[in-house]
Amino acid sequence: MKISDTNTNILITGAGLCGALLGLRLAQRGYNVNVLEKRPDMRTKIVDAGRSINLALSDRGLSALKMVGLGDKVKELCIPMKARMIHPKDGKVLTSNYSGRDDDYINSISREDLNKLLLDKADEYKKVQIDFKREITSVDLRQGSVDYKNLEDNQIKHWNPDILLGTDGAGSRVRAAMARQRDFFFSYTTNWLPHAYKELRMPPADDGGWRIDKHALHIWPRGGFMLIALPNLDGSFTMTLFMRRKDSPHSFEEITTDDQVTEFFKEEFPDVYDQIPDLLEQYQRNPVPPLGTVRCSPWAAHGKVLMMGDACHAIVPFYGQGMNAGFEDVLVFDQILEECEDWDDAMNRFSIERKPDTDAIADLALDNFVEMRDSVSHPNFQTKRAIEMKLESAFAKEQYSSKYSLVTFPPEGMGYREAMIKGRAQDKAIIWLIDNNLISVDDNAESLLAAINKKTEEVIWHRN
Repeated sequence: MKISDTNTNILITGAGLCGALLGLRLAQRGYNVNVLEKRPDMRTKIVDAGRSINLALSDRGLSALKMVGLGDKVKELCIPMKARMIHPKDGKVLTSNYSGRDDDYINSISREDLNKLLLDKADEYKKVQIDFKREITSVDLRQGSVDYKNLEDNQIKHWNPDILLGTDGAGSRVRAAMARQRDFFFSYTTNWLPHAYKELRMPPADDGGWRIDKHALHIWPRGGFMLIALPNLDGSFTMTLFMRRKDSPHSFEEITTDDQVTEFFKEEFPDVYDQIPDLLEQYQRNPVPPLGTVRCSPWAAHGKVLMMGDACHAIVPFYGQGMNAGFEDVLVFDQILEECEDWDDAMNRFSIERKPDTDAIADLALDNFVEMRDSVSHPNFQTKRAIEMKLESAFAKEQYSSKYSLVTFPPEGMGYREAMIKGRAQDKAIIWLIDNNLISVDDNAESLLAAINKKTEEVIWHRN
């Protein structure tokens, strides 16, 4: 089927962030696009997405939003976060900038606000039809067709589009269909962390402002568990407690009663305890979702079906890149459509070329969990970050960027895998040089860069 044929009928399963962006972009390309979404329209009814309320929007995601003409509009919904603020138990707060460059920062944004923005933009295009309360009940991979239930009247209907694109999240029905087809040779794993999470809300201050610095992502690292906070436009903070599900005194299984919760927060997060008046009510009410990584291959089937986003590469949230990776999927796929003649080639190429990058960010997200939980308050980590900030403020991105910056504020065209390989090598080089007293933050930037580049090349050479 030719990509140039704009009479192509495309069906997208899922109108979440990735699906809404994908539908919008394909409509801008002139295709006939239908989107089926199980949930009600969040613009007319409060919807429990079952997902994190806040997201960290950064350069990769912003590039995709700029592609569809929303680069400026989305910034109205964002609060810039230029640094991590680390809250040790001793109360001596540490600030660690995300970058040594003033223009590089991440943005706190409401998942719901961003989804609504994408849906509203999609509604501007007559070639997009988004139907809510439509649940996919079965998928025929060979035909590229679906059966779905209209949840308003319980009628089952069949749809046989030209192209089927699955953006139906970590519980994807499209992926499940691939896993069931025995002759498809589909590889699929879900790796669950022993940790889970619980969201809490720190309300605005009495004057309507923010109780803590609104331009930072706040972290309370405690080794085996941690608390983080992201700011909201209304003066509140969305806080997330990451902790083991069980098998630890500090686990959701063990900390259940009001007295236990009170003792836990007073001991571990005393500066937070006094800022959340209804802490006990929230803790007892809010769910404890699991944390897992989805990997699978291939993502494309029979020249008619393709998955994107969490449907094929759900990751844990510790690099703030899940949404950004899904948005970048749409950007990369759009570029591939420009370079291919037919849909089969485009979908297979996307599946093959994109997977190494999404595998890389999955690994990096797991790495960053350990860093956020254990390392951010370590003296050597602080020294390393000070050196990285010095180099980033002195040199252009192409000359030096830290691992975090390579991932989050990448030089143009750098994928996650390249960022991971270079960034990990740089990290090893810098730590080795610090441990052996061969560099310090007081050295001039040129000599620091030369020493780090030399050692990084050695690390990469030994890796290969």
